[in-house]
Amino acid sequence: MVLNAFRGALGFLTRLPIGHDERAWEAFRRTPEAFPAAGYVVGALLALAFALPVPDPTVAAGFVVWVYLLTGVNHADGLADLGDAAAVHGTPETRRDVMTDTTTGVGAVLALAVTVAALALAGFALAALPLRTAAGIVLASEVGAKCSMAVVARLGEPAHEGMGSQMAGGTRTRALGALAVSLPAALVVVPASVAAVVAALAVALWTRQWANRRLGGISGDVLGATNELSRVMALHAGVIAWTLS
Repeated sequence: MVLNAFRGALGFLTRLPIGHDERAWEAFRRTPEAFPAAGYVVGALLALAFALPVPDPTVAAGFVVWVYLLTGVNHADGLADLGDAAAVHGTPETRRDVMTDTTTGVGAVLALAVTVAALALAGFALAALPLRTAAGIVLASEVGAKCSMAVVARLGEPAHEGMGSQMAGGTRTRALGALAVSLPAALVVVPASVAAVVAALAVALWTRQWANRRLGGISGDVLGATNELSRVMALHAGVIAWTLS
């Protein structure tokens, strides 16, 4: 069960050729602890970008490319849909309709542009840090982002049938299990890694509250957006904490 859940998490969260079978998916969606567990693998792989012996701007650009080569664009698509929903006025039903519209609006473009720019700037800042520090912040940020998805999924109510409803529900105290799995990542390069994990979780709580108020609950798009926003905020929080320490 645990191994299948871990495989399913990697299959859902990355483009790695693993965990795409039904057994892995079923185990994963019932195991919130698998989110941050997979985050350790994703974070370790993403940190490799900072070992390249190239100028800092090139490292930053390579980091952005590597993020989306490894993790795909599904979560970024969720962020784009959430951006469009945030840009319109109306009822939760109206916003959900906008999210399912295939037309890309200004809200989606702005959300993606700001997030990718923030990711690149975080990569530029990380490239100037010692390799161990940069790798630790990236690892903690990725684990924190994945934990944030688990928290939103377990504490949120689904807005409609779909990906969100498959992830949501169950025993809400299981979110504590995801938090426990994330704790080692917070201790890698204290205080930077602590700040990264805390920032990611703060984004999760905000996203859940916003989705409940504006969308009537969570969805697969909300989970994807939580991942993208949590990653960026965690990276910057980690850099700031390290700089001030």
